[in-house]
Amino acid sequence: MNWARIMVPLAGTADDAGALAAGRVLAEAFNAELAAIHAPADIADLMPWMGEGFMGGVQVSAMESLKEAAAEGERAARAACDASGYPRTRLVSLASPVWAGLAMESRLSDVVVFDQAAACGRGPLAEAFQQTLADEQRPVIVARQGQTVGGVVALAWDGGKEATRAVRTAMPLLVKASGVVILGAPGASSRSFDPGRLREFLAARGVEAEISSVEGSSDAGQLLLSAAADVGAGLLVAGAFGHTRLQEYIFGGTTRTLLNSDGPSLFVSH
Repeated sequence: MNWARIMVPLAGTADDAGALAAGRVLAEAFNAELAAIHAPADIADLMPWMGEGFMGGVQVSAMESLKEAAAEGERAARAACDASGYPRTRLVSLASPVWAGLAMESRLSDVVVFDQAAACGRGPLAEAFQQTLADEQRPVIVARQGQTVGGVVALAWDGGKEATRAVRTAMPLLVKASGVVILGAPGASSRSFDPGRLREFLAARGVEAEISSVEGSSDAGQLLLSAAADVGAGLLVAGAFGHTRLQEYIFGGTTRTLLNSDGPSLFVSH
């Protein structure tokens, strides 16, 4: 099992370096292409505001400012790619419509890497994170400090389709892991599930896994994060938005708890 293309969206800021470094770790482990996708602010987003109430000079000035910012961001993104030193890096700078280009690039990549800020809804790539994970339903890695390939991987599994899809999609990482631990928190889940079934699924594909039953009936996200820390996991694999996105937004939900934590790097899939 292998990945051939690791995608890292870039905003053209100093924060790009961390995500690129994590992307390089993944790309090196699979000898994959590192697709650095510069996603500038889109001029098309400004067009609805350029109606009759705008003077021609204001319109031109606003558009020129966005073009200059995009060009500066592309230069910064290129410099970050050069500094990363990975020979199989390919920089793509998107033009308007930026979201359409970003979506296509994500569809043609095996996994998309974002930093913690975007996952928490901060910074210029926050919307791109939400769209990539929830709308495009692409597998996403939220890279945190110490991102590695080959350590212990914890699987947050409740028998649901989101969690199961995340495990299937993360198989290339599981094959390379030094240990895999299935975390189940039955007391905090409305589902009835048997972690042994997932262990059988993995074993049939060459991945030996342990099972750790997480006790408690409170916030499932916090229980899983604590259990992942107990087993020394450097990566937690989880399904995203098991409830509707509106419910997740209003009530918080396990997904939001995991995204806002300072725990291990996350592999999430919706």
